[in-house]
Amino acid sequence: MFVGPTILHADLDAFYASVEQLLDPALRGRPIAVGGSAHGGVVLAASYEAKAFGVQGGMPGWRAARLCPELVFVRGNFSRYQPLADQVMDILGDLTPAVQRISIDEAFLDVSGSVHLFGPPGVIGARLRARVRAEVGLAISVGAARTKHLAKVASQVAKPDGLVVVEPEREREFLEPLPVALMWGVGPVTQQHLADRGIHTIGELGQATPAMLRSLLGPAAGERLHALAHNEDPRRVSSGQRARSVGAQSALGRREPTAELVRSVLGHLAERVGGRMRAKARAGRTITVRVRLAGMRTVTRSSTLGAPVSSTLTITEVAERLVWQALGDQGEPVPEVSLLAISVSNLGPQHGVQLELPLGTEDPWRPGSAIGSARWALDASMDAARARFGKNAVGYLPATLGRGAGVPDDFRELAEKDLG
Repeated sequence: MFVGPTILHADLDAFYASVEQLLDPALRGRPIAVGGSAHGGVVLAASYEAKAFGVQGGMPGWRAARLCPELVFVRGNFSRYQPLADQVMDILGDLTPAVQRISIDEAFLDVSGSVHLFGPPGVIGARLRARVRAEVGLAISVGAARTKHLAKVASQVAKPDGLVVVEPEREREFLEPLPVALMWGVGPVTQQHLADRGIHTIGELGQATPAMLRSLLGPAAGERLHALAHNEDPRRVSSGQRARSVGAQSALGRREPTAELVRSVLGHLAERVGGRMRAKARAGRTITVRVRLAGMRTVTRSSTLGAPVSSTLTITEVAERLVWQALGDQGEPVPEVSLLAISVSNLGPQHGVQLELPLGTEDPWRPGSAIGSARWALDASMDAARARFGKNAVGYLPATLGRGAGVPDDFRELAEKDLG
């Protein structure tokens, strides 16, 4: 068995913007933004030419235009993204059967069983990049290392359009000078917490004590980041792994959380989550909401039900209760919110609903109750109508009010992980 940097992380460069430049040669070499406009809306993705001016995904369009006066806004060819990304994944599958796709445009590969066919990992990475460029027309960056964590970091260092192979004897030399922002799971809030303690590089993070990191970031995050800073990552590439949860989120800017706003946004999120579960005959018992408040502070609340659910109305009602609990715990006045999210976990199969005898108080959240089974049947009918006439053909009124604001659903769905 070959011992070395046999885990590869392959990540398409500025994928959505690169696809637009591929489809329209007049856009190549120009700063472009997918989504938004100079007058409003949200930038969904930016080309590297635009990123050089500070334009980023999630930025208001007016701000992006101010940063880059030559910025070209395009609507986005959403129907083309998935087929092109799937074509890239087919190329990866030609090189090894051990491919773990983690989003539409990135995947891990284990090439330990392929080196006798194609050569060492660096050669496989170069071959992969050449084929993607020649057969699809897109640039892809590849990192190769012993662990998934280090391979992902290496692919970020390789961007744009590069290949970085980290040999085992160079791991610490490679990792330690890099900024902590390159680590998996380090967002702006965590980065700021670390910076407040004088921790800016991965090497500095590795020198911090586990006790200090647990106190600063919480037990789980502190232990995990301390291990990753020392490249301790036992996770292996797992192809065909089913998702453990399904979720959706909606950014709101800064809004007062009125009953109408919360109901419409959560209804829309529950419709997306429930529809994805029902499409795969899945249901879940634990419903979690995430509420981002002003100042980027985030609170979460969870509830585990007695039976797995996939009904849109049930998920909406449970999520509403949890959101208002979270907001109520913040005291008066009720703070503004900038994001709402729902996820459902503890997933299991649900091919149908078994009716229950009405022996106790009617519980609409139990799928086998009279109300619960009626909700499941109604969702099934609406799913069938959407499959035939389009996803906006029918829906619950509060959920329909939550559609169309901010990021298009077509883009959100591309970013959501398939349940498998």
